[in-house]
Amino acid sequence: MQQHTQLSLVTHLSLFFILFSSLNVALTATGRNLGAVENPFSPKAYLVRYWNKEVRNDAEKPSFLLSKASPLTAVDSAAFAKLASQNGLSSKLPEFCASANLLCFSDLGQSLEKHDKDSTFTGYAAKNFTNYGTDRLAGVDSFKNYSIDENLPVDSFRRYSHDSVNHKDQFTNYASGGNVVDQSFNSYAGGATSGAGEFKKYADSVNVPNLRFNSYSDDSNGRAQSFTSYTENGNAGDQSFTSYSKNGNGAPNEFTGYGTSSNVVGSGFTGYGETGNGANDKFNNYGKDMNNPVNRFKSYGDGGNAAVETFTSYRDKANVGEDSFQSYAKNSNGEKINFANYGKSFNVGFDKFTGYGKGAQGQSIGFKIYGVNNSFSDYAKKESVSFKSYTKASSGKGTRMAASGSLVKRWVEPGKFFRESMLKKGVVMPMPDIQDKMPKRSFLPRTISSKLPFATSKMAELKQIFHADDNSTMEKIILDALQECERAPSAGETKRCVGSAEDMIDFATTVLGRNVVVRSTENVNGAKHNVMIGSVKGINGGKVTQSVSCHQSLFPYLLYYCHSVPKVRVYEADLLDPLSKAKINHGVAICHLDTSAWSPTHGSFMALGSGPGQIEVCHWIFQNDMTWAIAD
Repeated sequence: MQQHTQLSLVTHLSLFFILFSSLNVALTATGRNLGAVENPFSPKAYLVRYWNKEVRNDAEKPSFLLSKASPLTAVDSAAFAKLASQNGLSSKLPEFCASANLLCFSDLGQSLEKHDKDSTFTGYAAKNFTNYGTDRLAGVDSFKNYSIDENLPVDSFRRYSHDSVNHKDQFTNYASGGNVVDQSFNSYAGGATSGAGEFKKYADSVNVPNLRFNSYSDDSNGRAQSFTSYTENGNAGDQSFTSYSKNGNGAPNEFTGYGTSSNVVGSGFTGYGETGNGANDKFNNYGKDMNNPVNRFKSYGDGGNAAVETFTSYRDKANVGEDSFQSYAKNSNGEKINFANYGKSFNVGFDKFTGYGKGAQGQSIGFKIYGVNNSFSDYAKKESVSFKSYTKASSGKGTRMAASGSLVKRWVEPGKFFRESMLKKGVVMPMPDIQDKMPKRSFLPRTISSKLPFATSKMAELKQIFHADDNSTMEKIILDALQECERAPSAGETKRCVGSAEDMIDFATTVLGRNVVVRSTENVNGAKHNVMIGSVKGINGGKVTQSVSCHQSLFPYLLYYCHSVPKVRVYEADLLDPLSKAKINHGVAICHLDTSAWSPTHGSFMALGSGPGQIEVCHWIFQNDMTWAIAD
């Protein structure tokens, strides 16, 4: 009996290895992208087999797509798929993220809670300060370089300088140059007396920040707070002050430069200086040169007494965007409020004041310059409100101002959009920065992604799986991607978000059929420099065609927003060095012929002139993005 069992085992093992060898040879012969040692049961091997089954042509398989397959081994893939089906991935998240090449934030580490004397941190990163500087008497704590040039930093100050007396805190350079930054101060200088807090350079030149001050200097007495440079030159992301200097007494707060030259950043101040006494708050430069900002002041100076609130320059030379003050100096007493320059924009946005100075007593409010396309609703008409220079648009819509070359360069990178006539041999044109700035991630195998929730209605489950705290960067990343994926398609658009390569193949072949080719720009050579157009080929003979373009979305695993829009032409072009004429890249470009549904403030019209429906707009396919089309 035992001998029979051993023989059976040997027989089965022999058959397995014969099958393994045969399948591996077949995959190597047909896949051309798998090495001889590739496990045929790995996610990558499965992707090759799926491509062979679904795509019906002899075109070479796209190595750039295959490289995005999950790096999980066959064994790990099966194990994590089982955990996903049992809702158990959260317990193994660090191992799952490392093995599957995902974007995950580390859980906060051990906290530095107490110190006995003044501290100077010349370099610090990714730390958790749960209770730092509480009840400190005098002295100075300084952070010279905190989380500089970090990728995915998570920093938390849960309780900083609480109830300190005459203590000074200094942050010389905080979180500058970071990528996907998560920074939070849950309670900063609450109940502090005298002293000062200073941020000289806060989150300068960061990409996709999520910056939060949940309680900043609340209930403080005579403590000065200053931000010399706050998130200047930032890109995307959000920053918020949930409660700023609430119930403060005699507290001067100053932002010398706030959000200058930032791109598509949202800012929120909820409860700024509320019920404060004798405050002196200054924004010397708020939102200058910002592109498409969204700024929210929900309760500013409400119930304050004898305060001075000053915006020396607000949104000066900003481009479009939307700002709102929902309650400003409401029920205040003896406040002095001044906007020296409000919203004198390059291209107008929309500004709204609701409840401005309502119920206030004895205040002085002045606007020296007030921009176009603005509205006041329910403001203190009977109080001392003066408008020294109010620029009012005749129809509620501002007149588009001409863009100077320098402003266009700041907000729309040269070469990001171009006309179809530029795609001719010998033309020299600027190439934008097409380099992929997102964190490196891989697709999940469909066996795992299909078992994970993917809907805003399932946010609680997703937050549990990926350890996303409330108001954290991870929560925002997940929510933003889901909302974009759930957005209704625009006119003529067919869209789908895909988290596996198999799902992408399915979408592309459903729209275009099985005879498809997927293309991407070959590399990033020439980016941010001038390039010369070499040989140009129009896909489908240069005729109007149908295509599916797929663009990366920020998400824990590799996620693409794929969509098909009507009336496009797709081109391939050799890109040459303008001096040596040597080929340095092979670009793929798509030209949108129907722009009638685009916003008038779209960056392409700023760069090229004209407006919706009047011109075609072309752009390159950036690194790690791709476009599918029917094979010629």
